[in-house]
Amino acid sequence: MTGKTARYVYWIATGLVALVYLGGAAFYISSHDMVAGMYREVLGYPTYIIWPLAILKIVGAVVILWRPSAMLADWAYAAMFFHLLLAVSAHIGAGDPGWPPALVALVLLVVSWLTANRVREVKSAYAPAAAATAA
Repeated sequence: MTGKTARYVYWIATGLVALVYLGGAAFYISSHDMVAGMYREVLGYPTYIIWPLAILKIVGAVVILWRPSAMLADWAYAAMFFHLLLAVSAHIGAGDPGWPPALVALVLLVVSWLTANRVREVKSAYAPAAAATAA
């Protein structure tokens, strides 16, 4: 993958993940009663986690877009990874058909993380290093 292609792949994947997270936070805030009903009745989750999740979704999206430090970005990627993994499994376990968007976001998140070091100036010690270009 060329540097230009990696840049496009990274920014498209990262932008879509951030959009999913910011849209989810906006939905949690604007439709709190509907989300609380879904959490309580469909997923069996307590409703008090909705506000903290909304706030953390905004923070996570900002951190992966802004990338103020590699450590903070790695924590955001890890938190998003486990959140999306648990979201997919919770929807499947509850028999709710809402799991495909979470799975797509999970795949986009992994693509974003895998290409971040090739594109961003602030490098992570844990993400794969940029591969040597083949002739």
